[in-house]
Amino acid sequence: MKNLLDRFLYYFFKGVLKVIYWALFRYTVEGAENVPSSGGVIIASNHLSYIDPPLIGIALKRRPLFVAKGSLFDNPLIGWFVRLYSLPIDRDNPKPSTLKEAVRALRSGRVLVIFPEGTRSSDGSIGEGKRGVGLLAALGRVPVVPTLVEGTERALPRGALFIRPAKVRVTFGRPIYYNREGTDEEFTKEIMQRIRELKASRCR
Repeated sequence: MKNLLDRFLYYFFKGVLKVIYWALFRYTVEGAENVPSSGGVIIASNHLSYIDPPLIGIALKRRPLFVAKGSLFDNPLIGWFVRLYSLPIDRDNPKPSTLKEAVRALRSGRVLVIFPEGTRSSDGSIGEGKRGVGLLAALGRVPVVPTLVEGTERALPRGALFIRPAKVRVTFGRPIYYNREGTDEEFTKEIMQRIRELKASRCR
């Protein structure tokens, strides 16, 4: 019964969010075929706004599990929702227990969504990534799909209180795999570079 309720809530919220995001943002999705249809995978995206996670969630054909900062779990407005679909993590100093839970989810075939920068960009640029994403890819032995979110910084800029109508887009790049000869820090840098390349290709 609990699983049925959980599935109902997931599809209900996803359906509602699709309607809202289409009405407000006319969202588009590109490269959806680059996300493996089965097996564990990490979706690594740049981060511009609080509305990024739901946007990626509705763009994916598979059910995602988000990696979110711990403070969001205590937020009086969205904490209950975050707890349903997320794992708490300190990206600067991830706890072994959280890493184990994330790796277990990946090895069981889940889709894990991570924002490697650890915070929203203040100017739209793509910053450096925390090593956690590379570490999870190495431990979970799963592909990483570099992902670019665009337009959400106009819809709900950092520090803004109200949402503004704006066109937004999600682009999924081709999956990349951890090279055992390199380090997880080096792989994290490669992931962020692939996201920057997605952005550069959009500007041509």
